Amino acid sequence: MARTRNATVHAVRRDAFVDAAQRLIQAKGYEGMSIQDVLDELDASRGAFYHYFGSKADLLEAVVERLTDAATAALLPIVDDPDLSATRKLDSFFSGLARWKGERTDLLRGLIDTWLTDDNAIVREKFRQRIVLRLTPILGRIVAQGRDEGWPATGEPEHVARALVSVIQGANETATELYFARRDDTIPYAEVEPRLAVYWQAMERMLGLPGGSLTKIDRATLREWYG
Repeated sequence: MARTRNATVHAVRRDAFVDAAQRLIQAKGYEGMSIQDVLDELDASRGAFYHYFGSKADLLEAVVERLTDAATAALLPIVDDPDLSATRKLDSFFSGLARWKGERTDLLRGLIDTWLTDDNAIVREKFRQRIVLRLTPILGRIVAQGRDEGWPATGEPEHVARALVSVIQGANETATELYFARRDDTIPYAEVEPRLAVYWQAMERMLGLPGGSLTKIDRATLREWYG
């Protein structure tokens, strides 16, 4: 029992550092946040920090891991809804993900400036792998249901789902590139929507769905990020 209590205490204390980092990133951005800021936020020692994290990048990884888990948890009720068709589930999956991001705009903006730096290449790769592991089984369930409902998609549902995740990751990379391009005013706003829409069209064709089956990104959301 002592080991269980110690493990629980360890998790709670570690989570406190992640909570503090998340608040600070939202307030001042990842680059603007220092380890000392985190320590001051918690009135903790530097030794306590290094007991749980080897570096600031490790803390970033923990924040990103939490965000990934939270986003996945928010999407599960859609997949579990017995009253939704597979097409409706897939469409709701994407709109739900966009809504989840929209509710955390300040935090995500605080992360995005540092996301593509060389120092965080390992964190990005771990994030990419985690996305594959978390989203593939969820999308696989939707694809399997769609096949039962007459989707003409060929291939095993898990394989199709893995391909869908690859398209999603490509869309995310393009969305990030467009964010910086718009911020630097190197492309007009009018280019944003068509450059992202091709990913939704690719997924529709991959699954054999009629064009327009999947709702494109909400224009209000586009304006918030790229306007």
